Amino acid sequence: MSIKSDRWIREMATSQGMIEPFEEKQVRTGVISYGLSSYGYDMRVADEFRIFHNALSPVVDPKAFDERSFVEYEGDVCLIPPNSFVLARSVEYFRIPRDVLTLCVGKSTYARCGIITNVTPFEPEWEGFVTLEISNTTPLPARIYANEGIAQVLFFESDEPCEVSYSDKKGKYQAQRGVTPPLL
Repeated sequence: MSIKSDRWIREMATSQGMIEPFEEKQVRTGVISYGLSSYGYDMRVADEFRIFHNALSPVVDPKAFDERSFVEYEGDVCLIPPNSFVLARSVEYFRIPRDVLTLCVGKSTYARCGIITNVTPFEPEWEGFVTLEISNTTPLPARIYANEGIAQVLFFESDEPCEVSYSDKKGKYQAQRGVTPPLL
C-alpha cells in the first residue's frame, strides 16, 4: 500500500471524477486552506449543519438515535456550543476507486483551537458527500467557517483491488447526499 501524490490525485479527480468540485491548487489567502496539497486533498465544509443539543433527549444511542437531538442550521459561520459538536457535510462529492482507502485528519488551524474533526475512512468504492463530526472540546463557543478547509484526505492505493468493496456490500452510507445522522 502506498500513499498517493498530488499528481495521482489530480489525474483521478479530473479523469475519473474522484473529487467534485476539485480545486487543483491549495487556496490559502484569507481562508482556512483547501484544495490539492502534496500528498492529500483538503476538503471544505458546506454551509449545512446539525447542531447537537441535549434539551429533548437524555441519552445518545447509536442504535436508536433521536433526531430531536439536533437543530438544523444553514449559514456561512456555525457556532458550536461549548463541549458539544455538530454534524456537517463536505462541499466535495467523493468517488473512491476499488483499490483505494482514505484516512482523514483535521486541519491544524482548528485543532490548535480545540476543534476536532472526525471522519471515518472512505472505503473502496464508497461515494458520497462526507458527513463530518466536528467537536468543540473547549468551554467556550467555537466558530466553523463554511466553504473553507476542515480536514485533509490522504489516499492509499493497494497493490491489488479488495475482494469486497463498500459498494458490493451495499453499505448504508453509500451515495449519501446531505448531513447523515447514525443509521442502523
